[in-house]
Amino acid sequence: MQLPTLLSRQNKKAHKNNFGHILIIAGSGRMLGAGALSCISAMRSGAGLVTFAIPKSLNLTAQKKISNCIMTLPLSETKNQTLSFAAFKELKKTLQKYDCIAIGPGLGTDKSTQKLILKIIESSQVPLVIDADALNAVAQDPKTLLISKTKKILTPHAGEMARLTKLKKADIEKDRKNTALSFAIGHNCILLLKGNNTVVAGHDGSIYINKSGNSGMATAGSGDVLTGVISAFVGQGLECFEAAKFGAYIHGKAGDLAAKKKTKISMTASDISDHIPNAIKSSI
Repeated sequence: MQLPTLLSRQNKKAHKNNFGHILIIAGSGRMLGAGALSCISAMRSGAGLVTFAIPKSLNLTAQKKISNCIMTLPLSETKNQTLSFAAFKELKKTLQKYDCIAIGPGLGTDKSTQKLILKIIESSQVPLVIDADALNAVAQDPKTLLISKTKKILTPHAGEMARLTKLKKADIEKDRKNTALSFAIGHNCILLLKGNNTVVAGHDGSIYINKSGNSGMATAGSGDVLTGVISAFVGQGLECFEAAKFGAYIHGKAGDLAAKKKTKISMTASDISDHIPNAIKSSI
């Protein structure tokens, strides 16, 4: 699959602000690496700027985990080192300056954190990529998706989809295509249902079935990498359905390259992220 020319950086006079500023709201004391994977993957997917919003006590640790070209944004936290609802006051004046906001990886399920997640989804005027613990928050209050007026990409695996829809996981796996499509249409969003032959469904009835990827990608952190790729593509100007479609493909292609080098048994999410540049190179 060939990537859109929009991502090819043919304008010699372009600068970093032309390629999107991504805010990634992710990580907690127990799962800081999830957000770091998303940030690094967004940079490797062409984002011009990436800011990592994290609990303030984790700022120095986060800076050691991520590339020196990624900025951090320390915010108010709970006693459990998760982002607290108080962080919204610190964020609300600047939320709209970003080209895309990714939210969810490693955030945890603290009630204050979930309240923050829902408030951000309701308030954002820029496109959102909603993953992991942000999906768990939405599952507790699904009407948030209808209150939100911005473009949204949701990236659940089957278990998260079961929580969102109240369906049995086995029933979802029996009819992945129609389950994804029904949710996307009913909630005015793009729904990317992860798994073998990832399904991307649009609220307008569009469907894409991804064929890249392999079973070695069923490893912790793989979805965090995907979140970074998709958010970078949105930030560079792709429409949300296209960003999800090409994001799924590049993520899978990077996984195939990682498996070839490391084997399906030994590959990790970091290996997938490391192979994003070559996956993109083979697709432009």
